[in-house]
Amino acid sequence: MGVVNANVVISNPADRRQSWEGRFLFDTGTTDSLVPRQHLEAIGLKPEAQRTYILADGSEVRFDVTVARIELLGQIVGGTLLFGDADAQPLLGVTALQSLGIKIDPSPRDSRSCPRCA
Repeated sequence: MGVVNANVVISNPADRRQSWEGRFLFDTGTTDSLVPRQHLEAIGLKPEAQRTYILADGSEVRFDVTVARIELLGQIVGGTLLFGDADAQPLLGVTALQSLGIKIDPSPRDSRSCPRCA
């Protein structure tokens, strides 16, 4: 399967004018979505809780989490976002992908982005 990514807009549900747009990797191995902390804080989002996640290697990692609006291809859903490190690749997890009606085709391809998302 090729790498699939697209521009996604994250906005503060309390003030939709506060938003950030970034290039997200579609990650079907991740439940929730991840955004570098500085972008979430810049749009007024603060951690609401912490969650522990188990990584593929079996190790556990704890993240600050919040809820925000996620927009892709004109579709909007609410989703859980993890506060990532400053250099973290933004990830769109499977929960947001499914809520947006996105289905990932796991067959091998040479595509580098979603044809409708580019």
